[in-house]
Amino acid sequence: MDQIKQQNMIQQFKGHTRLPNFAIPKRYDLHLNTDLSASTFSGTVLIDLKVVEATKVLVLNSLELHVHEVCFTSSSNQCRPSDVILDGEDEILVLVFEEVLSVGEGVLRIEFSAATFKITLDVPQELMALSNMPIVEEKLNGKVKTLYFEESPIMSTYLVGIVIGLFDYVEDTTADGVKVRVYCPVGKSDKGQFALEVAVKTLELYTKYFSMCYPLPKLDLVAVPEFAAGAMENYGLIVYRENELLYDPLHSTTARKQRNAIVAAHEVAHQWFGNLVTMEWWTHLWLNEGFATWVSYMATDMLFPEWKIWTQFLDFYSDGLGMDALEQSHPIEVEIHHARSIEQIFDAISYNKGSALIRMLQSYLGDELFQKSLSSYIKRYAEKNAKTEDLWVVLSEESGIKVESLMDAWTKAKGYPVISVKTKGHTLEFQQAQFQSSGLHGDGQWIIPITLAVGLYKKNKNFLLETKFGEVDVSDLVHSIDGNSSSLNEKIEEQFGEHLWIKVNVDQSGFYRVKYDDNLEARLRKAVENNSLSAIDKFGILDDAYALCVSGERSLSSLLSLIKVYKREIDYVVLSKLIDTCYDVVEIVSEAIPDITNELKQFFINLLLFPAEKLGWEAIPGESHFNRLLRGEVLQALAFLGQEGTHREGLQRFQSFLYDRNTPLLSADTRDAAYIVVMRNCSSSNRESFESILDVYREPNTVLQVKERILRWLASCPDPNIVVEILNFFVSEEVRDQDIIYGLYRISFECREVAWKWLKEKWDMILARYGSGILLTHFIMGIVTPLCSDGKAEEVEAFFANRTYPSIAMTLKKSIEKIRIRARWVHNIREEHDSDLLHLVMQLAAPTN
Repeated sequence: MDQIKQQNMIQQFKGHTRLPNFAIPKRYDLHLNTDLSASTFSGTVLIDLKVVEATKVLVLNSLELHVHEVCFTSSSNQCRPSDVILDGEDEILVLVFEEVLSVGEGVLRIEFSAATFKITLDVPQELMALSNMPIVEEKLNGKVKTLYFEESPIMSTYLVGIVIGLFDYVEDTTADGVKVRVYCPVGKSDKGQFALEVAVKTLELYTKYFSMCYPLPKLDLVAVPEFAAGAMENYGLIVYRENELLYDPLHSTTARKQRNAIVAAHEVAHQWFGNLVTMEWWTHLWLNEGFATWVSYMATDMLFPEWKIWTQFLDFYSDGLGMDALEQSHPIEVEIHHARSIEQIFDAISYNKGSALIRMLQSYLGDELFQKSLSSYIKRYAEKNAKTEDLWVVLSEESGIKVESLMDAWTKAKGYPVISVKTKGHTLEFQQAQFQSSGLHGDGQWIIPITLAVGLYKKNKNFLLETKFGEVDVSDLVHSIDGNSSSLNEKIEEQFGEHLWIKVNVDQSGFYRVKYDDNLEARLRKAVENNSLSAIDKFGILDDAYALCVSGERSLSSLLSLIKVYKREIDYVVLSKLIDTCYDVVEIVSEAIPDITNELKQFFINLLLFPAEKLGWEAIPGESHFNRLLRGEVLQALAFLGQEGTHREGLQRFQSFLYDRNTPLLSADTRDAAYIVVMRNCSSSNRESFESILDVYREPNTVLQVKERILRWLASCPDPNIVVEILNFFVSEEVRDQDIIYGLYRISFECREVAWKWLKEKWDMILARYGSGILLTHFIMGIVTPLCSDGKAEEVEAFFANRTYPSIAMTLKKSIEKIRIRARWVHNIREEHDSDLLHLVMQLAAPTN
């Protein structure tokens, strides 16, 4: 076929997100021959096909493969394609035949070679090889061994996995007889013990919860040295980057142990949600990721109830709200227009919003009914594909509630509502509008499960807000109110003074924000100050207030006045949110009104000295999980804010660490604070401590857990020359590609424009080295997003005008929008810059008793 005909042939399939339905694959028989020294492989695949529509063309997905030989065999004849066309842009292989392939069954045989894919397998004799199923036979032929793996059940091709290398492992068996192994680097099998325990327990837990046994005879969890994602749920063969699987009691932080448990529970959950029941198309990715996320928190909570992990789910929930408040957000069910764009929907919408909506629905329907429905769903769609609507049907059948009507807007439209609440007479009035961080209100409308409590958590109401406006009578929740004599506000004041509060979205179970009128807001501030609210609700009040300040719907003075009442807070999840808010406010104020930055920092220091003095630098035997988590975060915040005592102590303890890597004076949980202190104090003329940190990173015996934490804080230095040196270090051979992301998100605010200049200068090199895949999005999010002026937004748009790719297009638009939101926030603060704000900041910065 000549070039023009080839182009015409392939043109009819270009731009299509899905393959045509001429033929349906039934079974893949894959034989691979690996050359690990050259990082290549070759192989043969036999695909059992059912031709359902007479055709001269077969179309397959293919990426970076070289096809050598193709043959199609049916019961009546054998034929070879006249043309084999590979299209790298749309990742398809088009096979063109001279004669029509008749309806019926046949086998398509393809011989190919490549540079990165992975079931009969030829491997060097001395190496181990793993795949989705157990090995059933092994044949030795000189220095090569051929491994034959057991045939798998029906599964999607993206779940096929092969790992080849040298490993040590630990193993255990579930109560149902499933063998579980954790494969670790040689000599580090003890670091896999924690993940093994979590995997075994979650397999047993999910088997019971879903009323469906794990369908494979074994489950392997494998730590590999280089992996772009955190982990991948290949059926029966979960692959992790090392630090997401291996736990070192001496060098891993408490936060890392917690994350490792959640990640293990997440990937094991995929064996049901994703592998046993697979999304019908990437549009329904959230069915995989949202459910795996939600159920991983449920499992972790069951295994480690003392962690109260659902309170920490709030951070995840908040990130979802933040992402979905952007104009450049997308619906949970998003159309996929290019294969490369799939990577971009593995984001806070699919994971965070998806899991938050599941939590909201579970709360509305009830735990028992929800569990029963999920079991029915898994049973009905086992070894099949499912759409969002399929889940809604099962939930509706079990509950008698029209779940699709309830949830339709939540999954098919982007965004979420802000609920404005005010009092009128004996009622609360509600109004919903789409919340956007830009300050604009979209036209979305939702059916919203509203929960509210009045004064006590046992006095509550639940109802659905199905229209733009609504109201509810709450007089029955307030003692001794005569509904005919006076207004609700007057009676509340008369009976309870300032101590009666009204909290909407109790336990933050709903995916929405709340904006209170002045009276209700003042009462909530008093409730926070009196410690009358749960930690979850104190988190929610602060999180909503911060978001409303960013959008311009409340002033910075109002936000600071709220923050003040958290002055003696000691709950981990609340303080963690408070610290994050402090970081953002300091950075934006340093841009808007630099003259008050030091006073603002002192105010936040005063807030944090109370928990810091209670916690100290060293762990206390028998202390809670939360104290260990909190110690690290509070010290990091004080180090960032420049608190003199923290800097002095951090430098001293860092010196002790240099002399003794196992010193109890600087535990894994407090090392980050010491690294921040070192980097915040170093400069081009004061490099000694900086060089010492690099020396620790470069030492052959430095474990990966320590390397990860060092990378996270290297770029927090305020000296631009040092930061440029560090950015060059990140893209050097000394740092594994997968680990670059740790450093990109901690670039000091002072050096954000230097980092942007560096990115522009290095862009061609970065693109050539890392390609247009997922790592590229991290460079954009880490370096572009912190910019905060309209001028910089225009500069970014101009630079990428001719440099965008499908894999980064969505990320780039979001980053530019975030720059403009921050620029608008700066403008709002400058407009507010009057004597009242200055007086408030000076007052807040004054020493307190």
